Amino acid sequence: MGYTTIQLAIDSGVATITLNRPEKRNAISYELIADLLAAMTEIAGSPALILILTGAGKAFCSGMDLENLKALTGRSPDQSLKDSEKMARLFRSLYDFPKPTIAAVNGAAIAGGCGLATLCDFTVAVPEAKFGYTEVRIGFVPAIVSTFLLRQIGEKHARDLLLTGRIIDAHEAHRMGLINEVVAPEKLMPRARELAAQLMENSPASLTSTKRLLSDYSREELDNQIQAAIRENANIRSTHDFREGVSSFLEKRKPQWSGK
Repeated sequence: MGYTTIQLAIDSGVATITLNRPEKRNAISYELIADLLAAMTEIAGSPALILILTGAGKAFCSGMDLENLKALTGRSPDQSLKDSEKMARLFRSLYDFPKPTIAAVNGAAIAGGCGLATLCDFTVAVPEAKFGYTEVRIGFVPAIVSTFLLRQIGEKHARDLLLTGRIIDAHEAHRMGLINEVVAPEKLMPRARELAAQLMENSPASLTSTKRLLSDYSREELDNQIQAAIRENANIRSTHDFREGVSSFLEKRKPQWSGK
């Protein structure tokens, strides 16, 4: 099927999704979410054995699209809840994808983009890549991704990244366990394909069963935590601080927080 915000190529057992909004630093729009979900469904039913996710241009994914971000302040509570559920579905679909996934991070992976990069089974990044969950800087809550992040890097590191909203480089991300490898830019896609080839030497049935087993270990707990996260994600959008944070970010000024 045709996609407008991504490119999908399937070759020699490897499906490659390229986020294809380079002029917007591959920012997450509602259309991009829909395209990613549809592409993952297509790949799951295809002969492809491995999924590689990367970005076009200089960024991997810079977070939410500015126009969509601006629109969030005018959404109704019911719309906010549906938006949160959609984002949760995207993250959960990637986390539970039945085939091994590799993120080839070619540049900045910020906020929701950081979630996409780190929810893959393997994350390979260039030294210039940046990572960060910057939601608190605009009065938002990194609710949905937090439950996955706790499992990946532990509570102390997760609290550091989520509460400060700071941006870290690829080497610190590697030290924290957020990513698997740091490779030179010219070796990024060759390394991702090399890893895909290594994975394809294993039994596809065994890989699928192992991924399902790993997901099942925490499924019930994740279900409960994500539902709570969806509610928190939606509720914060009705606050003054969220509206002020988004406005100040779009206007490129320092926010005036009220704590409400």
